[in-house]
Amino acid sequence: MSKSMQTWLDEYGESHQNKLNKAIHWFCVPQIVWTVMVFMYVIPIPEVMASVSPYLNFASLACVLTLLFYSRLSLSLTLGMTVFLFACYFSMLGFEALFPGFLLSFAILWFAFLWLLQFYGHKVEGKKPSFFKDLQFLMIGPAWLMSFIYLKIGLKY
Repeated sequence: MSKSMQTWLDEYGESHQNKLNKAIHWFCVPQIVWTVMVFMYVIPIPEVMASVSPYLNFASLACVLTLLFYSRLSLSLTLGMTVFLFACYFSMLGFEALFPGFLLSFAILWFAFLWLLQFYGHKVEGKKPSFFKDLQFLMIGPAWLMSFIYLKIGLKY
């Protein structure tokens, strides 16, 4: 039997109780999503994909798969995550337009820095990151943050 979204969020939250660790996650998790999107975006695409649409690439495909994962758990959170992923995608394109040739190198350095912060947060917390238990928690982290936004504005997930 598969877990409910609330079960996933509760399990993720168990290792994210410390105030500093939570703050670090609020800073890092959205940007880690952005950097991973960059890594997917820079993978060369087959010509057949390029001929279909300039937006059809491995980053956009990863977004679709991510949203399918969320849709099994919560349609409401899927809508919020859709907005977030669109913002990540188009800010990535904006970064590339403003700083041509620097997207990947920036993303690599930023990704490493963000993960150092994340691991520091977990050291302070005294608990291992959730994804050591189950890699799917890497997908739950952004939804966990989104769930707090939903609670704050009174939306159900």
